[in-house]
Amino acid sequence: MDIGLQIPNYTWPNGAPALGVELFEVASTADRLGFSSIAVMDHFFQIPGVGPTENDMLEAYTTLGFLAAHTHRATLFTLVTGVHYRHPGLLAKAMTTLDVLSEGRSMLGIGAGWNEEESRGLGFPFPPVAERFERLEETLRYCLQMWSDDDGPFNGKYYQAERLLNVPQALSRPHPPIMIGGGGEKKTLRLVAKYAQACNLFNTPDLEHKLDVLKQHCEAEGRDYDEITKTVYITLDIGDKGEKQSQLIDELGRLNGLGFEMAIGAVPQAPRIEPLERVGLEVLPVAALF
Repeated sequence: MDIGLQIPNYTWPNGAPALGVELFEVASTADRLGFSSIAVMDHFFQIPGVGPTENDMLEAYTTLGFLAAHTHRATLFTLVTGVHYRHPGLLAKAMTTLDVLSEGRSMLGIGAGWNEEESRGLGFPFPPVAERFERLEETLRYCLQMWSDDDGPFNGKYYQAERLLNVPQALSRPHPPIMIGGGGEKKTLRLVAKYAQACNLFNTPDLEHKLDVLKQHCEAEGRDYDEITKTVYITLDIGDKGEKQSQLIDELGRLNGLGFEMAIGAVPQAPRIEPLERVGLEVLPVAALF
């Protein structure tokens, strides 16, 4: 089982002046220890459950570019981009740039979005949920065309473009993998089956049911269910003194038994390096045996 690191919080003890150095230390350590991926949230305000709205938050794609320069192995992505935050042409170009500069280590993490507070706060359009899902599917088609040999026009319901020229092209073949986040059974998991190479679900009691629904959508779409990497979000909490380490390993084993190939989550004590190293040295090798 692969383990990915998510970095959801940038309100660290030494403040903004030290963020660059400390983020470099966290990311380079995770990369060196063998975390399979490093993900950042795509938010502009901090979200409930992580911290107060006014806490520090970095723009995702600028941050991923920084991480690309300071890592060598880990896949880099957002968990996940709200579809309404960026025009698909800008999103595809940003992703392509990340893929080229990271030497093929990018993944597009995307979803329908949900945070109305930050959208209203900064003046981003926040369409109704049905429209956001329509835009999500249209954005996926737009990005896939930009990553193909077809540089012709795009005529969608929400997006029109005269020429989807994308030079240089992404290094990943046939294109950067796509992860769709969320467990919506009617729309989200259908889009996973139709377009994505990976899904991401929260660790909720209905995980087995969600995977069964995804399997049904794959059958309807004529898609091989096993082609899709199943990932799950779980906090990588070993406790202040490692007292929760066995509990974490047991939970990772359970999730792997359900069919999940990757767990992604934050190490709560970041930017402290010691807990991150302990997860890397003591949890990752065991998870790799599942």
